[in-house]
Amino acid sequence: MVNMRLKGNVVIVTGAGGGIGSATVKLFLAEGAKVVAADWNEVVLEQLANNLQHQANLICMTVDVSKRESVQQLIRQTCEAFGKVDVLINNAGITNDAMLKNMTTEQFESVIQVNLTGVFNSTQEAATHMVGQGHGKIINTTSVSGVYGNVGQTNYAAAKAGVIGMTKTWAKELGRKNINVNAVAPGFIETPMVKKMPDHIITRMESTIPLGRLGQPEDIAKAYLFLASDDANYINGHVLHVDGAILM
Repeated sequence: MVNMRLKGNVVIVTGAGGGIGSATVKLFLAEGAKVVAADWNEVVLEQLANNLQHQANLICMTVDVSKRESVQQLIRQTCEAFGKVDVLINNAGITNDAMLKNMTTEQFESVIQVNLTGVFNSTQEAATHMVGQGHGKIINTTSVSGVYGNVGQTNYAAAKAGVIGMTKTWAKELGRKNINVNAVAPGFIETPMVKKMPDHIITRMESTIPLGRLGQPEDIAKAYLFLASDDANYINGHVLHVDGAILM
């Protein structure tokens, strides 16, 4: 008999249509969870729904995490469908890169709105529900860029560093409410966005990683799974690096 580590759990995954998000949705469904897949991109969300149309425990919702009303609707519809929210995975994120001297205010704010304010919006709404039910797991997606910075990513690094700060703060605030708050910091992951890069750029990225290869979306999904499971019940306020030791 297969041990389903999330059987009976209701999980919200934002940014569910991307490489990491879709891998997470598939893994969590296989582990027995009821999953609400949220994404702003209707096209990729529809593709995910079509690929998993046999899954009765999956609901796909179009959500813009930067908009409070959209997040409120996400939490409300999740509770209407499944009755609760056990796990929130703040996986949604965008990039809009430029060197500091060239970055516009619009580029900066667009990334902050999704990658930082979006995490705040989703967590505040979900945590209010979790406090009422007496338990919950919140998993935020930061990045190695938020730890050591990255050229051309002032906006992205700032947002991801902010996510780390919020994670540690919320762990202290919500831990006493039986809500665990942790973060995962991916390194260079072989997502569709990365695959579009020139080969020489990918080769250079790989050369900086002690394991000598890019990570796979499933590597991040498995980290999410561990933190969402009962195996991580005493882990709180931690940032789990999944990066092939690039920061070592």
